[in-house]
Amino acid sequence: MPEKPSVLFVCVHNAGRSQMAAAWLKHLAGDRVEVRSAGSAPAETVNPAVVDAMREVGIDIAAETPKILTVDAVQSSDVCITMGCGDACPVFPGKRYLDWTLKDPAGQGVEAVRPIRDEIKSRIEGLISELSPR
Repeated sequence: MPEKPSVLFVCVHNAGRSQMAAAWLKHLAGDRVEVRSAGSAPAETVNPAVVDAMREVGIDIAAETPKILTVDAVQSSDVCITMGCGDACPVFPGKRYLDWTLKDPAGQGVEAVRPIRDEIKSRIEGLISELSPR
């Protein structure tokens, strides 16, 4: 692993799960990890219920915008974590791929987003311990 591992989170719209995962990783790992997120078909904006759910835990992602998944983003990341984008993610040899099966928060209220947010946090904590062993 390089000095500073990089992680790319990918979901279809880059408006919910991948935004929450990126925000948790930035929040919990600080500058020890380079964090990116993208979508195979990005939405116009981040899901408002996702923004509210993250605000409840003190993380503001209101300024984030969904980004299109690029081959460069995948190539420059050590770990690619997909969340329901199926075959839309390009695969390169030598990269580590994880697929996290998470409910899609699209169209859900903040009550439905909270358990997804909390599950993502716990997965991120596990990921951090794998990336930066003490």
